[in-house]
Amino acid sequence: MFSYTLRRLFGAIPTLFVILTIAFFMIRLAPGGPFDRDHPLPAEVKANIEKTYHLDEPLVMQYGRYLGGILQGDFGPSFKYRDYSVNDLIYQGFPYSLSLGLAGILIAGVVGISSGVFAALRQNSSTDFMVMGLAMTGITIPNFVVAPVLILFFAVTLRWLPAGGTVGGWTSYILPVISLALPPTAYIARLTRGSMIEVLRSNFVRTARAKGMPERVVLLRHALKAGLMPVVSYLGPAIAGIITGSVVIEQIFGIPGIGRYFVQGALNRDYLLVMGIVVFYGSLIIVLNLLVDLVYGFLDPRVRYD
Repeated sequence: MFSYTLRRLFGAIPTLFVILTIAFFMIRLAPGGPFDRDHPLPAEVKANIEKTYHLDEPLVMQYGRYLGGILQGDFGPSFKYRDYSVNDLIYQGFPYSLSLGLAGILIAGVVGISSGVFAALRQNSSTDFMVMGLAMTGITIPNFVVAPVLILFFAVTLRWLPAGGTVGGWTSYILPVISLALPPTAYIARLTRGSMIEVLRSNFVRTARAKGMPERVVLLRHALKAGLMPVVSYLGPAIAGIITGSVVIEQIFGIPGIGRYFVQGALNRDYLLVMGIVVFYGSLIIVLNLLVDLVYGFLDPRVRYD
């Protein structure tokens, strides 16, 4: 397994290189620049600023300079947040995104798996149709619609919870966590139901029941591990996306996570900030997908990493 992990990590280097290269040149194609304003700067001032940040150099030279910094773990300075590097901003924003994302994925996993198993055990019943109907609603309604509705109801009308920010302590995270958790909860519920229905009809489950095992033991020890395989596949990129923070949710609730920095960086043409978050996000997806593959070996004994 150790050699397999090393091969996967080394194999991820070309992937990150391609992501970095495409993102670098695509963001430079966008109109405008980080120092374009409603009131243009004097030509001399703008030239001095661009020289300070090496923006006056040819694009290929800028790319080589940025690539050299990445190899040293330096994402460069931010053009808009003075006295802050991109590393500093990611370091500041990631704890907020991490706490928000972990809470969201925990709720999504518990509620989604429980609902999916519950629906699978009552296939084609009214309970099954109700659970899957709610799951389809959670998939079709985007979280940028759910979030304002929750704010309007729980914060404005009932005044039970803060409408945004982080000054309210843990209560400030309730509404954004619910908004983040709803779509993955719905996906996990549907994946779990479909997989569990197939597993419950498998030969090894019939054999376990024929041996007289209690239904609870058959479900937890035999069926559930195999039924979670599609869910584990989904959780790799889902965890990366939810931990790095939904750009919409963090923007709506005013949470200073890296998703919000990403939006502000794109609006301000803060090239290096956007690039740093893209590379960070891509690295996180690669690592989590590797962990998903390793978990496969635990869930399915037939999987071997030779």
